Amino acid sequence: MAPAPASPSCCRFRPGRRSPGWKETARVAKILVAKVLVIDDEPQIRKFLRISLSANGYEVVEAENGRDGVEACARHRPDLVILDLGLPDLDGQEVISAVRQTSPVPIIVLSVRAQEYDKVEALDRGAVDYVVKPFGVGELMARVRAVLRQRPADAEPPTTVTAGAVVIDLARRVVGRNGAEVHLSRKEYELLAMLARHADHVLTHTELLREVWGPAHVHDTAYLRVYVKQLRQKLEGDPNLPALIVTEPGVGYRFRTGAD
Repeated sequence: MAPAPASPSCCRFRPGRRSPGWKETARVAKILVAKVLVIDDEPQIRKFLRISLSANGYEVVEAENGRDGVEACARHRPDLVILDLGLPDLDGQEVISAVRQTSPVPIIVLSVRAQEYDKVEALDRGAVDYVVKPFGVGELMARVRAVLRQRPADAEPPTTVTAGAVVIDLARRVVGRNGAEVHLSRKEYELLAMLARHADHVLTHTELLREVWGPAHVHDTAYLRVYVKQLRQKLEGDPNLPALIVTEPGVGYRFRTGAD
């Protein structure tokens, strides 16, 4: 395993000088189109939806089975999921429940199942709409627009995240616990900030390693274990019984804002 890049210890990270184009970059980022994840095992349906959604200005991500769909939802963080129920590995109802464990993303079910009990179960599990195949593309696009209109307009990410006695000021890059500033190394802070920005959602090992250490280190889970342990020692009331940075076995970690 290649050595992790060294970083000096410090307690505060001051934002560097922004490039002249940062305002324009931020403005453009706000008008990016919505991302739609299509989970369907039929290639023809996926192609049809990809063409229709792209023609209406949406970015499209595809998955051909339930497990890949759940993983794609965690990795790509779509604004909307269009889900078939008749998948080869997992029933679509199970996919709804699996996605709901980690994400509030709206889900539109697209299925040949027309029975009322299927619709009721899907909606009870967390879907926001249910469209029966065969369907009209005009109606489906109208339903997509209706769901996406409910998103907060120009929602800004939080600049401060509070979890029990821990306060993370993402704008100033300062971390405090019980009113005292906590000294973190650069990598410790970057890992904590990544978790805090997605508070109460599971981040996979691969996501964390890619974002904090880079694509060359996506398999170096030892880095992650070491730095998570260090963060727990500095932030948790009892590092052996973590309540802030919680392990999701076999998946990754979750930063809990509801910790005491």
